[in-house]
Amino acid sequence: MRAMILAAGRGKRMGTLTDHVPKPLLRIGEHYLIEHIIASLVQAHIREIIINVAYRGNQIKEALGNGERYGVSIIYSEEKECLETGGGIFQALPLLGHQPFLVISSDIITDYPLERLHRMPSKLAHLVLVDNPPYHARGDFGLLGSHVDVQATPIFTFGNIGMYRPELFACHQPGYFQLADVLLPAIHNGQITGEHYRGTWYNIGTQKDLEEMNTAYVVAS
Repeated sequence: MRAMILAAGRGKRMGTLTDHVPKPLLRIGEHYLIEHIIASLVQAHIREIIINVAYRGNQIKEALGNGERYGVSIIYSEEKECLETGGGIFQALPLLGHQPFLVISSDIITDYPLERLHRMPSKLAHLVLVDNPPYHARGDFGLLGSHVDVQATPIFTFGNIGMYRPELFACHQPGYFQLADVLLPAIHNGQITGEHYRGTWYNIGTQKDLEEMNTAYVVAS
């Protein structure tokens, strides 16, 4: 199975921290944010990784290289300008192949067992949903049994972890578009499954988030 790490955005909510460094190369402890994701993929026995890059992409490529030192193969999907999540995945489809693939953001910290996704999805996609963080209290989706639903309650937040079949993107055109542009029609057709994960999950979206996570990291170590 192949995985894609989303790493093209600037991370504007980080303020001046990302003026000269791309967000995936900010550190928690001794490691880059994106290295924590790579380690999770290795733990799940996923060693073919595609990373999309745009903002200061060369810095990411120089920092990670071809992945050899992590025991993985890294291929980069280069975007002239950030294509958003949907457009970024679409552009990377030739690299991701014809089988279901995992997509995960480079700015989350989680203990979700990614190996669980090896046996999914049975539909067009399977999404990992989490409790709503304070900055996104209204959430994104609910669950109706194992199916993601826009009207079911309670509402959870999409945790930026998902398995996708290439067919989900088959009818779309290349370019800039949101992942929701392909997810919502498929949800209405009952083609998206999901789960509510109650374990550790943090989005490192702001400088405060980064500082708090680094403090927690020091205490834990």
